[in-house]
Amino acid sequence: MAKAIMVQGTGSDVGKSILVCALCRIFRQEGLKVAPFKSQNMSNNSYVTADGREMGRAQVAQAEAAGILPIAEMNPILLKPSGNNGSQIITMGRPLRHMTANEYYKNKDSMLEIAKEAYESLSNEYDVIVIEGAGSPAEINIKDDDIVNMKMAEIADAPVILVTDIERGGSFAWIVGTLELLDSDERDRVMGVIINKFRGDMGILEPGIQMLEERINKPVLGVLPYYTNIEVDDEDSVSLDRKNKKQDARGEKQESLIDVVIIRLPRISNFTDFDILIKEKSLNVRFVEDARSIGNPDLIILPGTKNTIGDLESIKENGIANAVIKVAKSGTMIIGICGGYQMLGSVIRDPENAESKTLETDGLGLIDVRTLFRLEKSTHQVKATLHDRGTDIFKGLNTDNEITGYEIHMGETELLNGTAPFLKILERSDKEVSMDDGAVSSDGNVIGSYLHGIFDNDEFRLELINRLRESKGLPPMLAEELNTVDKEAEYDKLADWFREHIDIDLIYEKIDHLKTRSR
Repeated sequence: MAKAIMVQGTGSDVGKSILVCALCRIFRQEGLKVAPFKSQNMSNNSYVTADGREMGRAQVAQAEAAGILPIAEMNPILLKPSGNNGSQIITMGRPLRHMTANEYYKNKDSMLEIAKEAYESLSNEYDVIVIEGAGSPAEINIKDDDIVNMKMAEIADAPVILVTDIERGGSFAWIVGTLELLDSDERDRVMGVIINKFRGDMGILEPGIQMLEERINKPVLGVLPYYTNIEVDDEDSVSLDRKNKKQDARGEKQESLIDVVIIRLPRISNFTDFDILIKEKSLNVRFVEDARSIGNPDLIILPGTKNTIGDLESIKENGIANAVIKVAKSGTMIIGICGGYQMLGSVIRDPENAESKTLETDGLGLIDVRTLFRLEKSTHQVKATLHDRGTDIFKGLNTDNEITGYEIHMGETELLNGTAPFLKILERSDKEVSMDDGAVSSDGNVIGSYLHGIFDNDEFRLELINRLRESKGLPPMLAEELNTVDKEAEYDKLADWFREHIDIDLIYEKIDHLKTRSR
């Protein structure tokens, strides 16, 4: 059975996912077979595995850092919030059903068994499992029903690293309060604390660290400085605020940039689709949630969502829908991905209440298509090429240029009145197929597709940028100017950052001299 170590947090978005990534890469560098694990993840930012199963995006990045393919066992339970009334429950990569919080807690025993079986499966295959907690282990109102923090640490017999975010302020109180609210056995399992996202003078912080260690009788394993030079996928949608700030701080002359607006839907999903666009120096990417901030961009993207109808009604109410229609009619390019694609059509129907209680609603009417929701969910990795209409728009590409991505959707979209498809899918979940995807408006300015990850295709992204540059009277960008991210190098940088600031030897010691197993 594998050794285990667990990263828990004093709250959400304190850096648990990133620290698990760093540990996975470090253990891999030491020659160990390592895998990530998170028993229960709540996120609309998901991914489709090679066998067509759905899992949290964070565990995908962690698997990449570990040098292995992501599989559903690494995230056996995924909760995809669909609104205030509950979540779609994904177990072992397949949709189970929609549950309210109370219904889910009533099923906690069966959920725990699913998590235990998945963990045991990984434990039989790997030397070490790096486990991620969720939120805080000290939420006393739901602690008895929690299957992702201390209960999982107990099952895996894992020492726990407690991480806090000092940037928010109050981190010492957060640490002390968390430990005080744990049972004595749970406190004993916490091996030490990591202070994350520090900016400033360590000399000022050190007296506080000394007082903290005396108070909690546990070591501070290290202080991690805030970084801006390591590119690893974010999991939580709260990170979208940081993405906007990062764009604002770049300092390039705005008139030289292509302005890209991404509509920040209330239940936005798979926002990592756009990380590669944010990294492009020639693009100014803004996540916008009010109509007044849209302005006159060069491109508007409607992203995926866990609640297409609900989010469509929301943007109708707040004026975003009318603003998008207005700029589309003036010639601005509009691209819709997954739920955003469905919104672009004339109508969306949900007779089986697969997603909402609304049976039918009008779309934005920018593409002549209609969507019908079904209870069955499509989750596939796909390979495709541009359809004829797509090659008309992106003239530098042809049907020999392969486009890869993945589908996660419950609707089927029908093209009406001769509307042209956008892509031709050639392979779906490793099976050869010949089917259409997406749609293009008659003027070629509005495009919809179910394909998540389409912008990660370098050749396609370059053609998109150059089409936008041409419309703005700018010279084309060369292929060598395109931003490409070497993920392996970024994970190595992450490991170096962690090693430099954390007492890694103490971590090895707490998991039974694990380092010696690789020699």
